Amino acid sequence: MTTNERRTTKAVIPAAGMGTRFLPATKATPKEMLPVVDRPAIQYVVEEAVQAGLDDVLMITGRSKRALEDHFDRNAELEASLQAQGKDELLRQVQASNDLGTIHYVRQGDPRGLGHAVLCAAEHVGDNPFAVLLGDDLIDPRDPVLPRMLDVQARHGGSVVLLLEVPADQVHLYGCAAVEPTDEEDVVRVTGLVEKPAVDEAPSNLALIGRYALDPAVFEVLRHTPLGRGNEIQLTDALQTLATTDGEGHGVRGVVFRGRRYDTGDRLDYLKTIVKLASERGDLGPDFRAWLREYVAGDDDRSS
Repeated sequence: MTTNERRTTKAVIPAAGMGTRFLPATKATPKEMLPVVDRPAIQYVVEEAVQAGLDDVLMITGRSKRALEDHFDRNAELEASLQAQGKDELLRQVQASNDLGTIHYVRQGDPRGLGHAVLCAAEHVGDNPFAVLLGDDLIDPRDPVLPRMLDVQARHGGSVVLLLEVPADQVHLYGCAAVEPTDEEDVVRVTGLVEKPAVDEAPSNLALIGRYALDPAVFEVLRHTPLGRGNEIQLTDALQTLATTDGEGHGVRGVVFRGRRYDTGDRLDYLKTIVKLASERGDLGPDFRAWLREYVAGDDDRSS
């Protein structure tokens, strides 16, 4: 059975970062557990994976990440208390995080970059295609893109990355792809990748964002990928090898995403994400938008 004939069921979520951008809030709380409205950011990512049919989830964790395991585990005492108080809707929401899928955990140990985190999944994934979802990027559930990526991978083999057009002055913040068109409007063939290039060295304005459908051939490439930018093993460097060399499981395509995506990777974008999602909630949105309009209208008075 070839790689593209196997159904992808496994998702890998790297969650070992220290969250230094959010200190001191992340001194004792994993950044993945910071709330986005009323759910931790990591739950949105797990829900996306499960909704795409990836019900076997491996989290790559590190020190001080026990809260992640606790969140997706049962809290029998809390559930009993909510049931006794007749708080059925809260009980349903608490139980929902317990039943999302089968979640496993492995520690990264010595964090040496995203490529190293992915390599930590090799034993669990085995010789199967798999997806990687980064927690800093939230994809709006109204614009599901992971199923499209898995479909492209199933038909063509190799690996598939998610690409987003960004302003030229932001390409240095991302991995950046050189591409060729295909006969599908939203699919390109990736011919090269550069991690966080200078503006004048970027091959395009197509940036890699945090979704990957990977062939297991990436593991052997990662084992031989030298330290790159930041003195870390970069997944982008391994994908560059897969895109530019021949071999079983090699070749990289990109799906160009034009839907709604929220960045929770720094404080300002995190706050923007909360405002956007809260504004669109049926239970919170009307009152929140009314308050927000009033607050913004009074901004001149407060600043004077």
